[in-house]
Amino acid sequence: MANIFIIHGSYGNPEENWFPWLKGELEKLGHRVLVPQFPIPKEQDASYGGHVLGDWFGTFDQYRKFVDEDTMFVSHSRGGVFLFQLFPSFKVSIRATFLVAPWMVYHWYAKGSKKIDSFHEKPFDWEKIKKASRYFEIYQSTNDDTPVSEGEEIARKLGGNITIVENAGHFNVAYDKKYKKFDLLLERLKQK
Repeated sequence: MANIFIIHGSYGNPEENWFPWLKGELEKLGHRVLVPQFPIPKEQDASYGGHVLGDWFGTFDQYRKFVDEDTMFVSHSRGGVFLFQLFPSFKVSIRATFLVAPWMVYHWYAKGSKKIDSFHEKPFDWEKIKKASRYFEIYQSTNDDTPVSEGEEIARKLGGNITIVENAGHFNVAYDKKYKKFDLLLERLKQK
């Protein structure tokens, strides 16, 4: 069976949203599911967004031994941005990647803001990202702060498939309590 990672987003943790449910469902199928807790700021630092990419890399280093050709990744929000920086370091091409509510730029900052954080200091190397996974699937909502067009652009850059979900917000319980589960995502993972 596969090693499957679930990567949380900004200010997130392994016990929120649909992550515990998905972990349990995948473990019932015999997979090893890894849901790392990445360092998150206690209070948002207005100078750079608070999250430090180097700290996330440091946390992930202990999990690298579980990355092989059968590995799959599922990410939420900033977790996708982390994968955009992580994947170029892979020596193998993994089986599949599922990006839920991914983004490339900060749509929630004031117009004209120059705000950036360490996750964006280095440009994304789309060719290396694409080579790191044999399959990409993107989930974007029609009413998220990140527009559908950005999800479509990510899908285009990665040669991936996009699933547009009506009124799913940011695919989290803060938007809708039903996102303690994510049946569509589970079904697509089972297919891979």
